[in-house]
This record gives sequence, C-alpha cells and structure tokens, in this order.
Amino acid sequence: MARTKDPAICTLLIERAAQMLRAREPVTLRSIVAGTGVSTMAVYTYFGGMDGLWRATRQEGFTRLAARLRAVPLSADPVRDLAALGAAYLSNALVNPDLYRVMFDAGFELEDPAAADATLHCLVTTIQRAKELGRFRPDADPLALATQSWVIGHGLVSLVTTGPLERQALDHGAPMLTALFISYGDEPDACRRSVELGWHPYPHPSDP
Repeated sequence: MARTKDPAICTLLIERAAQMLRAREPVTLRSIVAGTGVSTMAVYTYFGGMDGLWRATRQEGFTRLAARLRAVPLSADPVRDLAALGAAYLSNALVNPDLYRVMFDAGFELEDPAAADATLHCLVTTIQRAKELGRFRPDADPLALATQSWVIGHGLVSLVTTGPLERQALDHGAPMLTALFISYGDEPDACRRSVELGWHPYPHPSDP
C-alpha cells in the first residue's frame, strides 16, 4: 500500500529550494535536504526529481498569490477593488519573497500555466466591471490596463524585495495607480478616494 505523502515535507522542500535559489546557493540533491531531516529520496518521492521540484516551486508562488487575491473582499466599487488587489499582490510578495522571485523565472516550467494566468484574469474582470459602471472609458482595453497595473506593482515590490529600495517606496504605488486609472477615464477625486480605500491594507513599512 502506497504511503500518503506528507504536505509538510512537500512545503519544506519547496521553500528550501526557493530560499537557496534566491540566495544563489549551489543547489544539489544533498544541499536541498541538508538540515531538513529528510533524505534525498524525498525529492523523487514527492516531485519525481529535481526538475519536478523546480516546477512545483515556481507553481507554488502563483498558488499562494492566487489564494491571496481570492481573499480580497470585493465591493460595489471596482476601482477600490483594483487597488485592493494591487495591495494584496504586494503583501503576498513581502510575505513570500523567496517564492516571489522564483515564480517569474521562466527558466523553469509551470505545472499549470492556466492557474498563473488566472491571477492576471482577476484584474481583467474587475476592470471590466469598472467599464460597465462608467469609471473607465468605453474603449479602455481591460487586458492592457491589467497589464499596466501589474507592471506597477511588480516593479515596485521587486525593487523592494531585492534590496535597492526601502519598504517605504511601496507608498508610491497608490499615486501611480491613481494616475493610471485617471488616464483611462476615471474622475480624479473619485479615483483618489477609491484607491486610498483599497490600498490602505497593504503592510506598512513598520510591520514585521
């Protein structure tokens, strides 16, 4: 009878791999399991080998991001929701910095590319709601705006998690998103209020 795989060991190896990649440590079967209390065979048992571990590690980053975005409570104000989704994106990266860096490394395949695409799609659907309510111009392209919003969040948090910028730099996200949304037709005062309401929950620089 096959033994049930322990999710804790799976998570342990994934997080260990992500930490080593981010730290640019030499990664081998032995170094992956060193100090974990599991044998090298666990990499084959849980992932089928090192290639499977890399795929699972990258996928886990998107899995956690998707869970964080799903946890954002949506409101009747889609522009507020867009800002809240952006704040959740930043929060996820700050909580999972090792996985965040690996999830965008195209050198490793994804187990489920569609699941990764879904994280962008949630922005697209929220932007479509904003169009339907007249917050954005009728000719606004939801995918283009979603991509531009993602670029703002990704650029900021990447510079913070890799070190060049201090965490306070994340405060620039709100005015940048506000300017972007106004350029797509939102009324300036209403846009500022909505973004402020949505952006507020992201972790403050003084938070752990």
